[in-house]
Amino acid sequence: MNNIRNFCIIAHIDHGKSTLADRLLEFTGTVEKRKMREQLLDQMDLERERGITIKLQPVRMVYQLQTTSYILNLIDTPGHVDFSYEVSRSLSAVEGALLLVDATQGIQAQTLANLYQALALNLVIIPIINKIDLPNAEPAKVANELSNLLGVKSEEIILASAKTGQGVEKIIQKIITDIPAPKSTGGGRLKALIFDSYFDEYQGVVALIRIMEGSLEKNDLIHFMATGKDATALSLGYLKPQLEPVAKISEGEIGCLISGLKTVKDCRVGDTVVLTSEKEQAQPLPGYQVVKPMVFAGFFPKEGEDSGRLREALEKLHLSDSAFTFVPEKSSGLGLGFRCGFLGILHLDIVQERLRREYDLAVVVTVPSVAYEVKLKSGEELVVNSPSDFPEEGTIEKIQEPWMKVDIITPAHYQGVVMEMVLKRMGKYLTTEYLEQNRVILHFELPLTSLIVDFYDKLKSVTSGYASLNYDFAGMKETNIRRLDILVAGEQMEALATFVYENSAYETARRIAQTLKEAIPPQLFEIRIQAVLGYQKQAGIKSNAGGKIIASERISPMRKDVTAKLYGGDVTRKRKLLEKQKKGKKRMRSQGKVEIPSSAYLSVLRGK
Repeated sequence: MNNIRNFCIIAHIDHGKSTLADRLLEFTGTVEKRKMREQLLDQMDLERERGITIKLQPVRMVYQLQTTSYILNLIDTPGHVDFSYEVSRSLSAVEGALLLVDATQGIQAQTLANLYQALALNLVIIPIINKIDLPNAEPAKVANELSNLLGVKSEEIILASAKTGQGVEKIIQKIITDIPAPKSTGGGRLKALIFDSYFDEYQGVVALIRIMEGSLEKNDLIHFMATGKDATALSLGYLKPQLEPVAKISEGEIGCLISGLKTVKDCRVGDTVVLTSEKEQAQPLPGYQVVKPMVFAGFFPKEGEDSGRLREALEKLHLSDSAFTFVPEKSSGLGLGFRCGFLGILHLDIVQERLRREYDLAVVVTVPSVAYEVKLKSGEELVVNSPSDFPEEGTIEKIQEPWMKVDIITPAHYQGVVMEMVLKRMGKYLTTEYLEQNRVILHFELPLTSLIVDFYDKLKSVTSGYASLNYDFAGMKETNIRRLDILVAGEQMEALATFVYENSAYETARRIAQTLKEAIPPQLFEIRIQAVLGYQKQAGIKSNAGGKIIASERISPMRKDVTAKLYGGDVTRKRKLLEKQKKGKKRMRSQGKVEIPSSAYLSVLRGK
């Protein structure tokens, strides 16, 4: 165990984590130069194209320093906040972390978030300034920032370029000298932490594990404590980075376990693996939590006949991603689809892109929403993520929505516009910290619903691209959310119902009513569009029974001149035809149905 070093790389998104991992693999001879490619540990084409790590990836390297051979276990972690739980479990599996900071951008919001997690776990931090080869690099300035943040001397910070390989040897030597070897507990009983898992169509679920206590041998009978599943260790191995089978993984080591499980929901990140014979006496490792979706959106196939293919594709994605959920949903305007749950907007974007690339499916995505906790007067508690599931208002005692702790790092002269933008979105200002004279960290609390649509784009816009953002779940707070219903010609349009805040309901209702007026073609009868708060549908009644109309629009009927065919005669003939037309329009108004085109639904759902 004394020659093992377990570490991970933490940084803001696009600060060079995966490129540094490439150089470490190359320098230690783990991968031959002829087999090297950029972002080797990123398995998906999508990761390479966007320059982001979506799935964390461990690798085992061997490095000879003087007369001793060292085993270096690296975990390349995601940088985006949507995957912060995966990062936290990776940090729990190691003793040290390389803190990577871009020499051109300095400390960013997610750098701080990951650093604080690492410090909370008492990990050894090795600060590194990357991209010093770029012409606009400012290593001295960034070193000063890091020095103030960590309380270390500037000369202790490693200057490196992951692209050229400069400083890589110094990093490896620092890993060996500064990061401690795993501590031996001497307990003997197996305790293994699952810090990630993925689905392989040939082998089933592959769990990535760190042995915290004891050892695990092939064919051992094992028990997953959080899910209660029993299985057999069919195969064990190290990732170098390809799987290399072994008969045993010992205390302090990182490896992978194949147990024949068929879905990742049976092998959850953060779970503890013990021997079946010891499950009654075993205690789980701390920190496990069930990762729940925070953002919900409707996925509908662009081609109606693709709904079956979409279901199959979503089922396959769910096999390898337990945080992704979906349930069937039907829309009168968009047809059969699915209500999907995601960790965040990036997670949603990745699933949509994978559907397009891997399954050749184009989908229509409705505007994202969040999950609300509703307590009824009867004492029952519900989780509601779709307006169609919203209970009648008279039965509700209180509603709570998720709030986030938001950290924004920005140049000081943008502080005013950032605060104005956040406060307009119902945010609450907390405190300001100064990283240096002209860079600040602004701390806010903000409803998640204000974050999920275009907050990041607007933030980049008002700060000319200089701001960075990190957020974390703060808790549930009471809210005054209500359901807004849309009636077209007296008919309730279930697919157009939406959540609104009481103080902004009028503006939303006016926008929807005007959008529908422009999108619905005129009929032979007048069409009334009504936005109603507190709508209570009663059987057989076409009205807003008990609801309050807060916006209304009228689409005038098409005119047809029924008297055009008259060429003479008494005026009573003309009156007779007009009276007949009037009765017909009245009958149409009470019996006719209005077909709303799909484009109108999309315009409303996307807020256009």
